[in-house]
Amino acid sequence: MNIDIKKIDNMEFEGVDFKDYPDFVDAFLVAADYDGKEMTEEQIDYINDEHYDFVNEQVYDSIF
Repeated sequence: MNIDIKKIDNMEFEGVDFKDYPDFVDAFLVAADYDGKEMTEEQIDYINDEHYDFVNEQVYDSIF
């Protein structure tokens, strides 16, 4: 799957546990827009699986 992570915005996360700060290893992306369109479940799963560092960074940025 070819996804440019720079085009992902409007992200929503679940599994954020502040006891797990600063790693938030249980946090995951549940919804987002890609290039202005809602991402599919398949795209969301791909981002969670293949771009975990990006997801983790975005979780952190969304909280602080």
